[in-house]
Amino acid sequence: MRGAARATTSTLETVRDPQGRITSQVRRTVLPSGLRVVTEEMAGARSASIGVWIGVGSRDERASTHGASHFLEHLLFKGTRERSAFDISIALDAVGGEFNAFTAKEYTCFHARVLGEDLPLAVDVLGDMITDSLIATADVEAERDVILDEIAMHEDDPDDVVQNLFAALAWGETSPLGRPIAGTVDSITAMNRDQIRRFHRRHYTPDNIVISVAGALDHQKVVAAVRTAFGRNDFLSGTATPRPPRLMTKRARITAGTAQVTRPFEQVNLVLGTEGPAREDDHRFPLGVLNTILGGGTSSRLFQEVREARGLAYSVYSFATHYSDSGLVGVAVGCLPDRTEQVLAVVRAELARLAEHGISAEELARGKGQLRGGMALGLEDSGARMMRLGKGELVHTETLGIDEVLARIEAVTVEEIQAVAASVLRGPELLAVVGPA
Repeated sequence: MRGAARATTSTLETVRDPQGRITSQVRRTVLPSGLRVVTEEMAGARSASIGVWIGVGSRDERASTHGASHFLEHLLFKGTRERSAFDISIALDAVGGEFNAFTAKEYTCFHARVLGEDLPLAVDVLGDMITDSLIATADVEAERDVILDEIAMHEDDPDDVVQNLFAALAWGETSPLGRPIAGTVDSITAMNRDQIRRFHRRHYTPDNIVISVAGALDHQKVVAAVRTAFGRNDFLSGTATPRPPRLMTKRARITAGTAQVTRPFEQVNLVLGTEGPAREDDHRFPLGVLNTILGGGTSSRLFQEVREARGLAYSVYSFATHYSDSGLVGVAVGCLPDRTEQVLAVVRAELARLAEHGISAEELARGKGQLRGGMALGLEDSGARMMRLGKGELVHTETLGIDEVLARIEAVTVEEIQAVAASVLRGPELLAVVGPA
């Protein structure tokens, strides 16, 4: 048709070996409907991993639909007009594939890993689920009980309880960022089919979806398979521009303080932290190296001081969580109740020492090496590359190539880490504690 919108395709990254042979190539196609397909063809790979990323998560829910993103994730496995729930289950099992999904605070992902020759099947099953799910009343009622069981399971897990408490302390229990992703017993019990269907129609649109594929593939064949599989019910018939990543208009407000929940656990689990940079902040690379040095492995300061030197805890680690408009940096520890105060004193002293004196050149080199090596080893897997592509396309303003990410890590200096440590680790303190009275 004359004047009709066309798909646009571009090559984002080409990696060659020392002999000049292409080892991987990243390509991106935007369909007229706004749906994006990003692939990475990996030379020598036999498997392929696919992810369907939707730009909706628990922070997009109102109080009345708290838990809808996660509820919907479950329901899309329950059947379409072409496939029953059992048909969906056996489709990839029959070819030895792996199939799952997860919901986060700012996105949802359905993903599969199969042999390269079975990739068209995985595309078709996912396209069927996303575009033609029945969301039947009987399935809503059955899955409601499953999700209530899942919520109960999380309530029995000390790590989950303390992390949810930490988030609620930081952003408030009424804030979407401060609420648990799965919802609550009250919100899941009250939610009905019509609310979930409206949520699906509002957010599961082509312009809000990224399909990322990595491994043994041909880009044009993947695009053709996507057009067919996601073309059901005229899902791709409209014309739209892809939705841009969430951009920070103002920082989400974080509240400092202490929150404690009494549970009959054997250990005390605590998270001590402060406000951190948002996802697109330039400080994220120095903070990544700093986090590795602080609590990212067995050679980290916290592991050596808390566990090896003093024997105060079995599990201790640090983390950095980034969202579009906010972030958190924290230390998580599980210890015996009578060691809680001593653990807190040691962790606070280590954070203060980092903020005051920074790190040594030797620690910098070790932290960079650990971060670069871990990333490079992880990306030998097609699933990890698929995750990198999908998340990068959906939530970042630019998709950095692997070599560029490694270069930015290598460029981090002692001075940059000193500045980030002084800025972040001296912020108002948040402390969440879960354990026996």
